[in-house]
Amino acid sequence: MSEPVFLKRTIVKQTLWSEHLQEERKLRIYLPPGYNEVLSYPVVYCQDGEEFFNFGRIATLAGQLILEQDVEPFIIVGVEVNVAVRTAEYAPFGSRFKQYLACFAEEIIPFIEHNYPVRRTPEERIVAGDSLGGSVSLHLALAYPGLFSRVLSLSGAYYPETRELLSQEEDLSWLQINMVVGLQERDYKTDTGVYDFVEMNRETQAMLEAKGATVSYREKDGQHLWGFWQKELPESLLYFFSS
Repeated sequence: MSEPVFLKRTIVKQTLWSEHLQEERKLRIYLPPGYNEVLSYPVVYCQDGEEFFNFGRIATLAGQLILEQDVEPFIIVGVEVNVAVRTAEYAPFGSRFKQYLACFAEEIIPFIEHNYPVRRTPEERIVAGDSLGGSVSLHLALAYPGLFSRVLSLSGAYYPETRELLSQEEDLSWLQINMVVGLQERDYKTDTGVYDFVEMNRETQAMLEAKGATVSYREKDGQHLWGFWQKELPESLLYFFSS
């Protein structure tokens, strides 16, 4: 017996040319069970797209939430990154940071909205990332509040430069962010130094709340690894999708 059609999932791979980055950028798009072009869907945009699908198992988790927890079907767009230039694109001090933000907001979003029936309000778009991907997701919302008001952050790398930019914001009452960090992330070595991610996330949470943002924040036993983030992804997604 073949499995029912609504259990089948579809992942489409696409490539677009970015004028801002002057290169091609690969996307992988998850279409939910029962996908129908006549309908419209909320959408989750993920940094580190390949990792979210391969190590975060986000397509599998999404299918479970939709089929077992009655979550409204949603589309996922994973934006792939070349690890060699990841910090340059994701960190606010990176040489490709501004170009990457512009590519995301001005090229990737219109491309997806032209080709897929995704909803087009900030409340129906979630931008998600791990580590520096969480940080650049927040920066996207700050730079383009008309596009993004909901951020899913897994152990966000909120370096001093991010917190400095954050301190210049006045009113973040439009922003909704779900943050999780692992308690075993206090001494984590990155390509730019050793950081205490717990302290970094606590300080960022306090800054966001002081400026009126709605923050859902949790600390759990876990390390700065996909094994931890994969376990936390369903709770973070449910925060935005449970009615």
